[in-house]
Amino acid sequence: MRVRNRSPKALVAIALGLLLAVSQAHAQDPEPDADPAEPSAEGAQGAEELAKKLANPIASLISVPFQLNYDQRIGSKDDGERWTLNIQPVVPISINEDWNVISRTILPVIFQRDIQRGTGSQLGLGDTVQSLFLSPVAPWRGWIIGAGPVFLLPTGTQDLLTADQWGAGPTAVVLRQSGPLTYGALANHIWSFAGPSSRPEISNTFLQPFLSYTTPTAWTFTLNSESTYNWKASEWSIPINAIVAKVVRIGPLPVSLQVGIRYWAASSDTGPEGLGFRMAASLLFPK
Repeated sequence: MRVRNRSPKALVAIALGLLLAVSQAHAQDPEPDADPAEPSAEGAQGAEELAKKLANPIASLISVPFQLNYDQRIGSKDDGERWTLNIQPVVPISINEDWNVISRTILPVIFQRDIQRGTGSQLGLGDTVQSLFLSPVAPWRGWIIGAGPVFLLPTGTQDLLTADQWGAGPTAVVLRQSGPLTYGALANHIWSFAGPSSRPEISNTFLQPFLSYTTPTAWTFTLNSESTYNWKASEWSIPINAIVAKVVRIGPLPVSLQVGIRYWAASSDTGPEGLGFRMAASLLFPK
């Protein structure tokens, strides 16, 4: 398999450079009118609480993440690449004192090139994944749980950016937060139920185990996987992500800045290989 000229070390350097920029920006942006003693401690405590909520996929927190991913060595010639900007609004809806519904949307904006021989590059929307979780407000025996439906919407704007299938299935998440640790898993399964017969049917299982550690200064270190098993092709895609995030304030608005490295432990015959990276900014709207 041919190795690309673009060195993976360059991706590591980019990610580390972004992380350094985040830490320097935070260090040079003290809170206005802050007393050097107690108020700054209270501010740090609030940021830590927001960081822990972000580690919970179904927290009662409105957030709008913009997540940029880069992957390489894609396609039969092993020289394709893809940039994916996932716009992922999370909106909790209170039903009553005991239950919430959490809406999680993933709308990808994709630029890719040389994915298939002779197809050149494509830029546009990918397919949307919409999840709805019914979740109790209070943890159940210390565990935070949620379950509901997930939908695949064929919003892709070009043939190579869409599966062109409507899909649906179940989704669930279970996690526990103990001190600085958050650990658990999110899963779903999507079957296609409508779409052109010329396009392959879908039966995919998505598994996302995660482990996060949040510090009192609102740094969060996360290790997770966002794995997919394609039952039709009997193929796994297993990226391993190592991510660092920091909650800061840009004016009055709290924002989580994130950077990370991904390694593809397994992939389809024409899927990504080697290293990729991720950076993200999440706008936070605490109640």
